[in-house]
Order: sequence, then structure tokens, then C-alpha cells
Amino acid sequence: MPPRDARPVTYYLDSDGGAASSNGNGRLTTARPRKAAQDPYTYDPLKPTPSVGGQTCCFAAAKAGSFDQSEVQKRPDVLVYTSDPLTETLEVTGPIQVSLYFSSDAKDTDLMVKLVDVDPDGKAFNLDEQALRLRWREGDDRPVFMEANKVYKVDLPPLVTSNAFLAGHRIRVAISSSQFPQYERNLNTGGRNYDEKDPVIAHNVLHHGPAQLSSIVLSVVPTKAKRTE
Repeated sequence: MPPRDARPVTYYLDSDGGAASSNGNGRLTTARPRKAAQDPYTYDPLKPTPSVGGQTCCFAAAKAGSFDQSEVQKRPDVLVYTSDPLTETLEVTGPIQVSLYFSSDAKDTDLMVKLVDVDPDGKAFNLDEQALRLRWREGDDRPVFMEANKVYKVDLPPLVTSNAFLAGHRIRVAISSSQFPQYERNLNTGGRNYDEKDPVIAHNVLHHGPAQLSSIVLSVVPTKAKRTE
């Protein structure tokens, strides 16, 4: 549970259609986007996005924890949405809800979402993450495969953190379809993966705009000064 005085603050994912990599134009803003746009990226299971830290505990090749993500987030298979530098400290404590409008030409693929704290030098440290295999987006009782290029609203399982984003820092959301070897690669076939050898390349698209509000909702705790106002 978040602190009693925490309040939900929604940040919207926005861009000019080029959010692939941290060199793109992905934006994270409290203002609703005015124009519809799409951010495409390609996920190739034979060239998966590597994992750097995170919620891993049991793999000798993968260290757990918070590490600088800036090099990984330069990859074209990672969508990156970053806020403007904060003018004052922002404390985020509690659950975090992510809702995305998403399409693919594959019947199944994965979504990996990270919340990241970017310091003034550009170092980007992961705070928490969630993963969802899209065949299970409607629940884990039965798989529901996607229709090619149909747009779906996808609600990921909640993230959670307690972090003070300091003045001058930026809030970032990074989206990909793999974090290997931390997570098993999805071969995008709709099959069992573990006994398959021929992957399918997925051409994935994140949609956002006035009618497709891809967003992240943070639990923001007022500063001491604001509590006494």
C-alpha cells in the first residue's frame, strides 16, 4: 500500500513517431498528447535486448540490482520516453500502473517495461520493471493470441518502488520485447518456445494519442513543504 498522502499522477507517453532509442524523440509528460502517433520497433529473438541488472536472483551470468541502462537504451529495439528535468524533488512511493496501446504483426510477443531514474550526466538507473507475455494479457487461465496489426490496450502487472527523483533528474520509461538472459526469449510463434528452433521476427508498434492514452501512473508523495501548505 502507498503512504496515506500519496496521490496518483499520470504521465503520458508521447513522441513525434521516433521513440526508438534514447536518441529519439520519446517524451514523458503530464500533459495529454494532442496528436496520435506510433512508435515502431523490431524484435528479433536472435538479437535480443540484453538484460542489465533488474529482478534476477539465480543466474550466474546476470547480476541483480540497479545498473546504468544508458548503453542498452541506445538500441533501436528499445522505446524510450523521458521527462523534462525536474525542478524539484519528486518522491514516488507505492504501486505504479502501466497501460499501453500496442500492436504487432506476430501472434504473440513480450512486453518489458522499466521505470528509470536518469541523472544530469545521462546515467539511467533501473528502479523496477515488469514483463508480460501478451498471450496472457487477458489472464493466465487460457492464451489469447493477437490478430496481426490490431491495436490492443494492455495493462501490465503493477510495478512498485520508493524513490526520490532529485531536482535535475528525469523520469524515464523504457519498453522492449526482451531482456535476455534474465527472461526467456519469446520466439513470437505462439508455440511453446522451449522446444522450437525457428523464431519469428516481430514488428511491434506502441500507439499513443488523444484516443490511445499510453501512460504510467505514479504514486507521488507530497514534499514536507507541500504537506504543511
